Amino acid sequence: MVNIIDYKVDGFQNERNFTQELDGKRVRQLKPLYYQMIVQLYGKVCGLKKVHAWVDDRKKKYDMIIKIGKVEKKISIKKGINNSMHVEGISTFIHFLIEMKIGREHVMTYLKYHYADGTTNGKGEYRISVQEYKLLHQEEINQLNTCLNHPFVLRQAINRFVLMGRNSEEKIDGIIYGVVNDFIFISAQDIIRVIESKKDISMTGVHFGPLCCQPMTRNLNYNPLYEKKRFCVQIKWYDIYEDIVDYRRKKEQSKYEQNKRI
Repeated sequence: MVNIIDYKVDGFQNERNFTQELDGKRVRQLKPLYYQMIVQLYGKVCGLKKVHAWVDDRKKKYDMIIKIGKVEKKISIKKGINNSMHVEGISTFIHFLIEMKIGREHVMTYLKYHYADGTTNGKGEYRISVQEYKLLHQEEINQLNTCLNHPFVLRQAINRFVLMGRNSEEKIDGIIYGVVNDFIFISAQDIIRVIESKKDISMTGVHFGPLCCQPMTRNLNYNPLYEKKRFCVQIKWYDIYEDIVDYRRKKEQSKYEQNKRI
């Protein structure tokens, strides 16, 4: 089981550790977990091929690039709990909703949910917690979630929040979740399948499949140091490990059932 909390290694060091496990090695020299990942990314590869890997610090969706021959693969690396997948300003997020043809009523629902101060611009004097807000407005949130989890909207959200980002043309090829000696890998194609399989998930907050949508902070104590973060939208995938494992289990079960029928 993946050690989802590792207090000894920060995220940046974790990325460097992965490159050190891969860079300069022949494919046949890789440990089993890494070899399996390479097969998922490249298919069958000659064991004599050399692997190159390096950290990419350009603040894209990917953290590491793997290269075999002339083919590069872009990998996002996650660890720990409450994984943040994406952050952007409230203004560009609202433009995204409008581009997705989300109706004005539902856009207003999100803004009220985001600020939870009785306004759609964050200038209200009295702020309440998300728990209090949901008690009063759950039906409106449910209606918004129905729109956000429409198949077309959800696929665009996956690209924006997980695979590509807001301004990038480059898509990740997969996600590593864990640390160097204990991790799971999931390809971009399976990421789409996992998230889309959760579009009907029951959740009281605003969400795109299993991706929770929220302000970076509601700043209920009015701390000026955190006030700017109220105007940023954060997308979190809280149950990323459990969702990946559940998807793999169902995939293996499906294969097993198909083989039984043959």
